[in-house]
Amino acid sequence: MQTPYRGRFAPSPTGDLHPGSLLAAFGSWLLARHHRGTWLVRIEDLDPPREVPGAAERQLRTLAAFGLRSDEPIVRQSARGALYQAALERLLDEGRAFFCRCSRSDLAASHGIHRRCVAHAPRHGRAAPQPAVRLRVADGAVAGFDDAILGAQSQDVANQVGDFVLRRADGYWAYQLAVVVDDAAQAISDVVRGADLLDSTPRQILLQAALGLPTPRYAHLPLLLDAQGRKLSKSDAAQPVDAADPLPALRAAWRSLGQEPQALDAVATVTELLERAQVSFSPAQIPKCANALAAMHNDPLTNAV
Repeated sequence: MQTPYRGRFAPSPTGDLHPGSLLAAFGSWLLARHHRGTWLVRIEDLDPPREVPGAAERQLRTLAAFGLRSDEPIVRQSARGALYQAALERLLDEGRAFFCRCSRSDLAASHGIHRRCVAHAPRHGRAAPQPAVRLRVADGAVAGFDDAILGAQSQDVANQVGDFVLRRADGYWAYQLAVVVDDAAQAISDVVRGADLLDSTPRQILLQAALGLPTPRYAHLPLLLDAQGRKLSKSDAAQPVDAADPLPALRAAWRSLGQEPQALDAVATVTELLERAQVSFSPAQIPKCANALAAMHNDPLTNAV
């Protein structure tokens, strides 16, 4: 029996929804509906220093105004620390993870790629930093997968990423651990997200194997870039979508997903647009456009502490 389709949209509350995040939400919703599946919303509020007060609530209100409502209760990662701790302890007990006091400066010479600890003792009488916890990536570890949009993908995780962080030295949970634990706990069968997260997927596949968890199918959507080629969410051009006038933004996202614009002609309400979109949507028309930009939690130096 085929596994029931379960997809999700997982925004971080670092600001209001902009056209790029709407594209990811709408694309994942359309694919879930195309497969007669379930669509969930998860708030990935793991990084309090970067969060904007009230952003999560505004994101959810905006999604609702666009007709994109979670089929199940909203999950917030900030309430799931016990699950992440249990997974971390298992990895530590099995020797698959280890404590690490290497700082960003310690790893700068290797471009943030950790293959062995180079920080062993305090320097100049200063206390050593609190340890991060990293996954032990075996020499020669390569992870590959077949992306539903972009085709065959492969990454030499050992040499291109190294031992990656599961819990940061500041005590916050790293994205890679939380997303793997939550996708399994929510029985997510299909992860649909922006292509900026393409290079996270091999790490997550290695971590799923280490924890004995299933690997979902993956599909990475095209990114919206500004005139300088930067991801829209990191650009001054990233203005919030207008929840009071959803139709123009939904039509723009539809076009960015490679769909026929005339399919949504003459619709007057969000409900009518979404109904028409479900009937007309063709996954084969989604642009096969990966992008070299990496999300912040993919930067090795960002995850060095």
